[in-house]
Amino acid sequence: MDDRIPTHIWVEAKIRECHNNGTPAFVVHKGNRTGGMVLLKLNNLSGLCRVLIQQRNLDGVLAWTNPLNDDVPEPEADSFIAKEREFDEDLWILEIEDKDMKNPFEAKG
Repeated sequence: MDDRIPTHIWVEAKIRECHNNGTPAFVVHKGNRTGGMVLLKLNNLSGLCRVLIQQRNLDGVLAWTNPLNDDVPEPEADSFIAKEREFDEDLWILEIEDKDMKNPFEAKG
């Protein structure tokens, strides 16, 4: 049996955590309720975005990677996200508004 938290519960908790910290966060696209991976669009509201994708390594540990290797203009981020969504219908897409484009879901400490 898989002991991982279903994605929809994890997403709901993380969105609530953002809101409690005063960070605007939105579910842009709902993916597979139990096992979908998560893509973050970190938006600085000044035209740049950072895209991060949640992936599991060979040991099953989650990590965040930036597939674009840099911050990009918002239209470029949106284009990439649209292609990813076509490729993976199970993908959850979240948008976080933060001027510093920090990932609020990275482990602290």
